[in-house]
Amino acid sequence: MRTGTWVTASAHIITAVIGSGVLSLAWAIAQLGWVAGPATLIIFSLITLFTSTLLADAYRHPDPVTGQRNYTYMDAVRAHLGGLKVRFCGVAQYSNLVGVTVGYTITASISMETTCRMVRGSKCFHGKDKCHASTTLDMVVFGCIQLILCQVPNFHNLSRLSILAAVMSLTYSLIGLGLSIVKVASAKLNEGGETRTTSATVSEAQRLWRIFQAIGDIAFAYAYSTVLIEIQDTLKSSPAENKTMKRASLVGISTTTIFYLLCGCVGYAAFGEDAPGDLLSGTGFNHPVWLLNVANVCVAIHLIGAYQVFAQPIFSFVETSCRQRWPEVKFVSTDHQITIPFLGGMSFHVNWFRVVWRSAYVAVTTVLAMVLPFFNVFLGLIGAVSFWPLTVYFPIEMYIARAKIPKFSVSWMCLQALSFVCLLISLIAAAGSVEGLVQSLKTYHPFKNEA
Repeated sequence: MRTGTWVTASAHIITAVIGSGVLSLAWAIAQLGWVAGPATLIIFSLITLFTSTLLADAYRHPDPVTGQRNYTYMDAVRAHLGGLKVRFCGVAQYSNLVGVTVGYTITASISMETTCRMVRGSKCFHGKDKCHASTTLDMVVFGCIQLILCQVPNFHNLSRLSILAAVMSLTYSLIGLGLSIVKVASAKLNEGGETRTTSATVSEAQRLWRIFQAIGDIAFAYAYSTVLIEIQDTLKSSPAENKTMKRASLVGISTTTIFYLLCGCVGYAAFGEDAPGDLLSGTGFNHPVWLLNVANVCVAIHLIGAYQVFAQPIFSFVETSCRQRWPEVKFVSTDHQITIPFLGGMSFHVNWFRVVWRSAYVAVTTVLAMVLPFFNVFLGLIGAVSFWPLTVYFPIEMYIARAKIPKFSVSWMCLQALSFVCLLISLIAAAGSVEGLVQSLKTYHPFKNEA
């Protein structure tokens, strides 16, 4: 039964949007400067709000209120566009979702490792003593938690977890904002340039690549189109799902944009061109230790929930495809009821294929996170690759097909111009992220600092 409301949908959106990306926005604005940085944030928020409104109307076809439901993003593309575009959408969406779950595993492990270092003592955290720390172990712990949570059957059962995760994301964002304000107020800051980073140690070419990478980070900070249709599928049908989803999108994007502007701009004011790539877990704040502990615990809890928000569409796609292909195989299609003793006869249903497949997925993403520990660069690459097709191209093309807008009309040309500009932005951001990844690989020592 679909029982979702604009409140639960907003919680899903905030959980998906205010993620690890908010921690890199101070760094991104430091690369772009006081004018271009906030302007880029606002432009991406408006583009995302516009295209999410178009995408919300694609949930049903042909009529956005009374038409047949499309349960996934691919279903919507199939109903409106068809052909090879369905495969293109599937590759773009699910590769993005896999990338996000890998990225969240990396980010959560960094926060967990930072908290552990703080707990061991201030000398360890401030670097006065040599302390061996292993993010690999933290990734394994995060993966073990996901092994349990991934058995949640579907998106409809995630509303409470999403609300908790949304509260956690707002909490650590407020902590980062508060610490930045304190740093600015105490005059312990480095002044940044008017339009971009001006560090003497960075060449012109490196500055350009960093600007490109920063655009990718900001693009990723608004990435939730990949799960919008799946979120909308949890909403009850009265009022109409598209109206509820548009309201939830407005609330979610407005809330996140305010937090992004505050955290990014105040963080830049606090650190200047030395703004860290991860505001809470990098070379940013060192005290008060207890508050940083709280913030990093909130990051980890939030990412535990966010991982599920992005993983559930993958689980659903694979399991639905397998049931349709092998309906007679009981291992795939049959649920088994298991009763838990000593708990009043409580029972739950287990599908062994779901247990095996989801556990294997968590294991694979955890291993990928271990070999891709480049937080900032990995973040930008995910955002750059997925932004154009999923956030801009498909929503616009489905709207054109549904509204039957004639080619070369004013509306058609304006929409195509927006799509083309966003494609260029994606290509530029992807180039910057690839260059950053190459540089990170040159200096990466996989066994350095591992216990």
